[in-house]
Amino acid sequence: MAEILATASIGVFDSGIGGLSVLQALHQELPWEHFIYLADAGYAPYGERDSAHVLRRSEAIARYLIESRKVKALVIACNTATAAAVATLRGRYPYIPIIGIEPAVKPAAALSRTGHIGVLATRSTLQSEKFAALLASQSPGTHLVLQACDGLAAAIEQGDTGSIARLAAQYLAALGPLGHHDGAVDALVLGCTHYALIAELFSSSLAGRCSLHEAGLPVARRARQLLLEGGLLRQAPPGTRAFELLSTGARHLLQAAADRWLPPADAVQSLELAT
Repeated sequence: MAEILATASIGVFDSGIGGLSVLQALHQELPWEHFIYLADAGYAPYGERDSAHVLRRSEAIARYLIESRKVKALVIACNTATAAAVATLRGRYPYIPIIGIEPAVKPAAALSRTGHIGVLATRSTLQSEKFAALLASQSPGTHLVLQACDGLAAAIEQGDTGSIARLAAQYLAALGPLGHHDGAVDALVLGCTHYALIAELFSSSLAGRCSLHEAGLPVARRARQLLLEGGLLRQAPPGTRAFELLSTGARHLLQAAADRWLPPADAVQSLELAT
């Protein structure tokens, strides 16, 4: 095991552009750090694949970022990949912080007055053992309305605004009554990092009927805490742009998303990464 350096980068990965919502929060919380963001677009979408596929891809990405690029921490900026792979990766690489993400059900439940929480997520996330454990940990008075959002992450990935609007409206309607009256959903959890990129669309549609919850900021705060505890916080700006962007698929999708949602970054680079 090589020495872990505070000057090393932080690795962040997702199946595509969704993890940029987490990367935004990480950069806000850790402005002096340098990040390597890997979009596994050549093997996406994760949310509609079986867990074995997602685990294999997560292992390949972790091997590249930890063993080849020597990152000092790894952030799994994908709910589906966290559910499928975080336990395995922590067992294989116990010497670096590996931070996963999960739908923000607990903070939503804490703020709900009706006790009815809507969760929009990928089918793989909702069917995972990790999500089942999260459900089991909720108080008996919490009622979760779960909605698998097939096709929404892919539409966001492609920038298909028509499909995004149609699917978002369809899946919100499927949750049933929204609002602050008895039996209505009054807190909405965005259980996929892609969905956080269109949080403004959801907010506009909700029109104050629900509080909106996503997990980027809690993940960033957890990353900061672990780096601080390990003496791994960078003590000076990196001296270069904060982000290195890699994609195993079409570069233009990640480039367009990065230009929209991130501070200036270097051009996206292609990466061949076999399982």
